[in-house]
Amino acid sequence: MGSLSIWHLIIGAVVLVLLFGGRGKISGIMGDTAKGIRAFRDGLKDEPTESAEAKPLPKESEKDKARS
Repeated sequence: MGSLSIWHLIIGAVVLVLLFGGRGKISGIMGDTAKGIRAFRDGLKDEPTESAEAKPLPKESEKDKARS
């Protein structure tokens, strides 16, 4: 009961082949993750040149005036 059977070894081998087999799937996933994080950080750095204070406020419509 405490030892590994052939089925345990086969399942372990399949998991290892899926994770580490092929063209470096884990490194490819990590590279894609790093690219996504880098793009997110670049997006945060790029602030719009116009500030919210510089934009004119929208005019009140007749419906908004009636509600007040």
